[in-house]
Parts: sequence; structure tokens; C-alpha cells
Amino acid sequence: MGKVYSELSQGLIRWIDRQQMFFVATAPLAAEGHINCSPKGMDSFRVLGPQEVAYLDLTGSGSETIAHLQENGRIVVMFCAFQGAPQILRLYGTGHVYELGTTEFQQYTQHFKRLPGARAVIRVRLSRISDSCGYGVPLYDFQGQRETLSKWAQKKGETRLATYRQQKNRTSLDGLPGFGAS
Repeated sequence: MGKVYSELSQGLIRWIDRQQMFFVATAPLAAEGHINCSPKGMDSFRVLGPQEVAYLDLTGSGSETIAHLQENGRIVVMFCAFQGAPQILRLYGTGHVYELGTTEFQQYTQHFKRLPGARAVIRVRLSRISDSCGYGVPLYDFQGQRETLSKWAQKKGETRLATYRQQKNRTSLDGLPGFGAS
């Protein structure tokens, strides 16, 4: 059944590359805080090395992941096979936020195609890599990536996106500092 790996093998990297979506989960330190789990897609994930990954974080309605990572760094990224053989892969680690406008953001965005509304790169140093059976994950047919977020960001433009982030992304649901607060 499940295995723990010391690093991402070429086989695991090829499997990750075939997945169309992944999930990111974080939590604040406070027990009463809101746990966050977000689905991601749009070709926004990259393996940087055997124990390091990153994804391009796009402007959205909240900034829970950013706030949680700035508070405690804990993150898990999960991939599920929705086609082919069943499998779940979880990547646990410490996440670092590199916001738009920083040198690190510029450095890491070289690994991604340009996506409208990009606000940060989340880099994760992996401390545990494990898989499980995925027998209960249903089969789905991939129809394509949604264009809604990209079109929304393009229509807003950089100036209005910056204003939106100031208004909507400065704090988490629990009042933790979010995007642009550091």
C-alpha cells in the first residue's frame, strides 16, 4: 500500500507532470483557526529538485495559504490520480512565500509560463514524501483548464489587481497578515 520516499524519483516526477490539478493545505497555529485546503491547476506546479517544489500562486478571493505560511511554514501538497491507476501523493514540508515584486519572485517565476494575476511563488522544501492507494478516488475525464481566472485577471489589469489584493488579500479569515503585509 503506502510508501514513504526520501526524495522525488524520476518516476514520481513524471507522474506529477501528468496530473492536471493538485491541492494545497495549511493551517494556522491557533486551534480555533480555519484550516485551508485549496485546489490548484493551470500548469502552475514545478518540481525544482528531489526535495524541493514550487507553485505559482494566483490572485484570488483570499490569502489563507500565504498567511499560514508566513506564520508557521507548514504545508502539504496533495496529488490524486483521477485517470489511470489509482494513487495519491502527499508532499509535506516548509513553505516560503516570495511575493510579486521581490527578487525571489523574479528568480522563481522563470520556471513557469506567465499566468495573469500571479501574486507569489510558493516554494516548499520537502520533509516527507508519501503515497497511498487512492482506491477511493473516483475516475474523471479531464476536459480542460478553466479560463475564468486568467480572463478575470487580464480584464482587471495590473493596477486594479494591485488594488484588489490590497482590499481582499491583506489578511486571512482569522486576521493573520496575508499578501503584502510583510
